[in-house]
Amino acid sequence: MIHTRVCDLLGIQVPIMQAGMGIYKGVVTTPELVAAVSNAGGIGCLGATGLPPDELRAAIRKIRQLTDKPFGVDLIIPAKLSARSGTREEIRADIRKNYPAHWELVQELFKKEGLPADTIDLKYSLTEEMTAAQSDVVFEERVPLFVIALGDPGRLMQKARQSGTKMAGLAGSVGNARKQIAAGVDLIIAQGSEAGGHVGTVSSFPLIPQVVDAAGSIPVVAAGGIADGRGMAAALSLGAEAVWCGTVFLFSDEANLHPVHRQQNDEGRSEDFVSSRVFTGKPSRTFSNSVHKVWANAPVEPLPMPHQKVLMEDFLDVARRAGRLDVVSNPCGQIAGMLRGARPAASIVHDMAAGAEEVFRRNAGLLR
Repeated sequence: MIHTRVCDLLGIQVPIMQAGMGIYKGVVTTPELVAAVSNAGGIGCLGATGLPPDELRAAIRKIRQLTDKPFGVDLIIPAKLSARSGTREEIRADIRKNYPAHWELVQELFKKEGLPADTIDLKYSLTEEMTAAQSDVVFEERVPLFVIALGDPGRLMQKARQSGTKMAGLAGSVGNARKQIAAGVDLIIAQGSEAGGHVGTVSSFPLIPQVVDAAGSIPVVAAGGIADGRGMAAALSLGAEAVWCGTVFLFSDEANLHPVHRQQNDEGRSEDFVSSRVFTGKPSRTFSNSVHKVWANAPVEPLPMPHQKVLMEDFLDVARRAGRLDVVSNPCGQIAGMLRGARPAASIVHDMAAGAEEVFRRNAGLLR
């Protein structure tokens, strides 16, 4: 069995971490998925960005009903935002006043897709007010692992130490990793640009060894393009001590994924999963659909986060309610091109760990 420092740090059997993947009104990584990965010996992680604090607390408690193993919560807490506070309606008003061309573009998008213009029934978007309230829930519930994406977890470290929560930060560049090191995180997740969701511009093979070299004694977790034992073995060979996998768990039975998005992922080629700022204002890899084409031909560029996120989430919510998942954002990594069909999350964990062991056993024969 493969065993690393990450296993000891998190109290898990195999160094496989399921990435937290969230949607704006619920979760892709359900409590059932999180618990299944943890029960299989890895560590599951709840994608919580789309959950208001009360729903986040309920989801954490549901996970605890399903497993007594360690688990995590993953939140997007951006270091840079176009609005630090304010309700959705206040941000919408700012868009209408100061970015009328962007507002009209989305109104035309409603018409083009035959959808009625409407607004999502959530009060807050991704602002400091929202993320602070979510973070408080994580610490109050004493979640074993807290993963921060897009930001600097430094201001949360004191609360983490008080609650006994381990902290991990995602890094898409060596510069990002150095910020995580300075903040004092317990783990650095080096995520290559092949990954699904929010990404940087450096791919996994150049990124992982550079982050390992910069991290010193801090364990590094590899992410981006890892979906089987071969990928896990490659990541560990580059110096990582665990893997952080999202896309492969979108192919699990327990993931909360609409059939249309499952079909897109199942039939998609690696080239079909593209990175753009269209849906959130920050680069995010999703399945390419007609909305990408509209923005590609638009006379304006996407707005920063959270303005772009608020602008597009109204459209996405209406489309989802109308069953038009073909135009809804579907975050997924390029490795989906080699994946087909769904299976239990526990099988994914077991097969990945066994496959990595087999690679190392086979490669030992290369030495002379």
